[in-house]
Amino acid sequence: MYHERIALSAVSPQAVKIITELDDVLQREALIDDRLRELVRIRISQINGCAYFLGRRSKELLRLGDTQERLHQLAGWRDSRLFSATERAALALAESMTWLQSESVSDEEYGEAERLLGPYNLGNLIMTISLCNALDRMCLTARLHPPS
Repeated sequence: MYHERIALSAVSPQAVKIITELDDVLQREALIDDRLRELVRIRISQINGCAYFLGRRSKELLRLGDTQERLHQLAGWRDSRLFSATERAALALAESMTWLQSESVSDEEYGEAERLLGPYNLGNLIMTISLCNALDRMCLTARLHPPS
């Protein structure tokens, strides 16, 4: 049986408020495109297996005008023709940061993301990826129910 383990907002409402505010700041300061942010966040949630955020972020991506077809092909973005060079660089960085191995993020992946995104967008992307991973892991551990 799947049940919520702990209500993190009840245990530490101030911490949850700060995390939510950080997420809001990163959205306001934005990347090149809100859709790029959501693509990255969905890919991270796919890797982490976080149904709670997969549902929320997928709805947001579609609300922003992206297509169901791209959403379906996101897990296989490397073999898809539907993603731009900038999206590919952002997704590669997101995967590397999510699956941190002993090698960490390669200079090639970092360099390509930096070249295509520039320092401002790259900085926001790095913080977005880090926060997304933290949120996914908190939800998975607390067993938050996916939205209906």
